[in-house]
Order: sequence, then structure tokens, then C-alpha cells
Amino acid sequence: MATIGLSFDNPVFAAYAAYSSLVLLKMFAVVGVTTYTRFSRGVFSNPEDVKGIKKAVCRLDNPDVERVRRLHRNDLENIPAFLAVGLLYVLTGPSPGVALWHFRVFTAARYLHTGAYLAGVQPWRVLTFSAGLATTLSMTVQVLMAGSL
Repeated sequence: MATIGLSFDNPVFAAYAAYSSLVLLKMFAVVGVTTYTRFSRGVFSNPEDVKGIKKAVCRLDNPDVERVRRLHRNDLENIPAFLAVGLLYVLTGPSPGVALWHFRVFTAARYLHTGAYLAGVQPWRVLTFSAGLATTLSMTVQVLMAGSL
């Protein structure tokens, strides 16, 4: 059984911390993509944002901006759940190898989902989303089994 605890001496926690940092960096990168898309299209959501920018408009229906916003919202719905459940999962003392694969699959799935979402390609978008969701659900079930109701 692996060391249980929130210490970098615990290989499961160390892996969780590293992979959590990677998905958070990816989520913050999407903020940059959103900003770039808004400025390159000249489309903003608040009237004060268009002041002083030539040809900029305040609209909520630009398909490029909305695609990136939906991607970011999807990250905000899935990454915090992974962070919370993953931390509880670490406390269950899982096998380091199994835990590492949960973290790797989720991270890879979120990165690939971002690419698929931005490119607008199916079935890859739903497949990568599903892979990330499945890993989070797997950890959730294991936390539930370790807990007491």
C-alpha cells in the first residue's frame, strides 16, 4: 500500500500535484486563447471593453468567441471536479501505478479535448471528454467506497 498523506514524499500526492498543475496551466492557456480571439475578431462582451478599439463591437454571438468561451466553461465544469476528487482519492492510499494512470488519462484527455474543441472535430471531442469524465468518475467511486456513509 502506498504512503497516505498530503506530502511530496507520497508519490501519489506528488503525481497528483504535478498533473493538477498541468491541467490548471492548460485552463489558464484557454484564457489566453479567449483574449486572443476577442482581440483578433474585435468582439467583446462588455461595452466598456470596446472603448478606444477601432472597429470593435459589443456582441455575444460571434461563433469563434463563443466556441472558445464554451471550451473555457467546459474546463471550469470538469477541472475543479478532478482537483477535488483527485485530492480525496490521494487520501484513500491508492496504488501509485493506478493513480498515476488516472492522472495521466485525465490530463491527456483534457489537452486533447481542447484541441478537438477548438478544431470542432467529432467524435474526438466527445471521446476525449468521455475519457476525462470516466477517470474522474472512477476516482469518485473509489473515494465513495473508502468513505463511510
